[in-house]
Amino acid sequence: QVQLVESGGGLVQAGGSLRLSCAASGWTFTSGLIAWFRQAPGKERLFVAAIIGSSSGTFYADSVRGRFTISRDNVKNTVYLQMNSLKPDDTAVYYCAYRQTFSSVTYSEAARYDYWGQGTQVTVSS
Repeated sequence: QVQLVESGGGLVQAGGSLRLSCAASGWTFTSGLIAWFRQAPGKERLFVAAIIGSSSGTFYADSVRGRFTISRDNVKNTVYLQMNSLKPDDTAVYYCAYRQTFSSVTYSEAARYDYWGQGTQVTVSS
C-alpha cells in the first residue's frame, strides 16, 4: 500500500526558509516519479518540483527555480523540498505525490499522479 506523509510546514517570515519532508512507503523507492505540488485557497493545484526515482533528475516550476531544491534519501525513503527566500506568494498547502511512470511531457500535471499525501500548510508572512 503506497503511503506518502508530509511534514515540515509552518509559519515563516518572508525571506526565510523551510524544509518539507515526504516519507514514502509501499513501492520500490528508486522507481517512478515523486513531485511536490501546492494549492492556495481558491486556486488550482500547481506543480512545484519533481525528482525521478531511477536517476534523481529534477524538474522545477519557473516560479521556484533557484529558490527551492528537491532531493531524496534512498536509505530513509524520503523526499525533501528545501525552500529558501520564501515569499508570501509561496503560501499554500504543499502536497507530495507519486506516479509509477515518468514522462518528460506530463510530469507537471497533477491528474497524472496516482497517489497523494495529506498535505502540509506553509504560510509566509510579509
